[in-house]
Amino acid sequence: MREVSQKAYVDNGELSRWERGLARPHADHVRAIDEVLGANGQLVAIRALVVDMERLAGSTIENEPSIRNEEDAVERRRLLRLAVAGIGTLGISGEPIRRLLDLSLDEGFRSVEDWNLACADHLHALRTRPPEQVAADLVVDLFTLRRQLEGSAPAEAPGLQRVIAVLSNLQANRMTCLGQHGSAIRWSQTARRAADASGDLETRVLVRAEEAAGGLYGQRTEKTILHLLGEAERLAGKPSLTLLATRAKALSLSGRHDEARQTLNALLDLAEKGVSGDSFGFWTASQVHFAESWVYAGAGDETKADTARDNTLRITGSHQYQMNVRLHEALCAVVNGGVEEGMRRAVAVIDSLPADRRDTYIIETGQMVLRAVPFERRNRPVVGEFRKVLGAGVL
Repeated sequence: MREVSQKAYVDNGELSRWERGLARPHADHVRAIDEVLGANGQLVAIRALVVDMERLAGSTIENEPSIRNEEDAVERRRLLRLAVAGIGTLGISGEPIRRLLDLSLDEGFRSVEDWNLACADHLHALRTRPPEQVAADLVVDLFTLRRQLEGSAPAEAPGLQRVIAVLSNLQANRMTCLGQHGSAIRWSQTARRAADASGDLETRVLVRAEEAAGGLYGQRTEKTILHLLGEAERLAGKPSLTLLATRAKALSLSGRHDEARQTLNALLDLAEKGVSGDSFGFWTASQVHFAESWVYAGAGDETKADTARDNTLRITGSHQYQMNVRLHEALCAVVNGGVEEGMRRAVAVIDSLPADRRDTYIIETGQMVLRAVPFERRNRPVVGEFRKVLGAGVL
């Protein structure tokens, strides 16, 4: 026997059942433990909350047979533990409790139409919220999608796979933003497999185009990016705004400036014809001007780069685009021989950002500026200053 207080005793067998989640402590035991630990009623309150949540979820430890299957049982117990752990500390979002509610409300599954709205919501979040928050929210929906897909009717599966492809692609984007390149590549591969399983051509091209675009930021070699683009272009069978923009940037990174300009001209021609982007809203009008800024700055065409930068700043709502076109301005100065001026501009851009806004997309654009400095001038103090600022900003 183990003494809990003068009022209550617990034997080793019963304690073991508590520890393994096979039984719930009796209310008298919880009150006694609360008294011994001086918890001021907190343990009693937590037990009451757990009982209420179990009842709400349709599951109790003593009523295991009512659970539809063992997977549900495991899921409910896991969520209950998370919910209790979050009380008073991490419980502000109430996510474990929300999932328990979903489990009691027909699994929280949604129609394909509602999932398409979720894609739009996550894309908006990607452009307006911190990457860690977006990534965490995506995981929640991807988990629910997995469960729904497992029990979906054959006619519903392609639509769900299409959504999985899009959300996995967005997760890859956030991993890239956070500098988690290995994870980003794996999420891109998942997006590709889901898109292929859906059979939807637009989605299959989209996820490949976005994968190649993410590769531009220190994630893939230029050769690999061009290979991915070639695969997507063959699949598309016709010119694509996103594919042309990414190809122009990749050629610029490779120093193939004439080819980059030719590709950019093809992009501008396609945009002028009124060709639309994807149905999900990944493509925005500012991306044309952003690609111009990238290509012209890399080639040292200051006049056209300045115009493209101003056009981007005029219409974009993207913090990354705003910062990166200013770094393009510094790049153009360096390409034209103004190393000191370019470095000063680049330092000013990075220094203006708090540490939590210096994401991989911005830092890798800064690396583009640094790589443009001729080897014989890389020992200049201003170059060392920028290298230090840039290194301190990596997430």
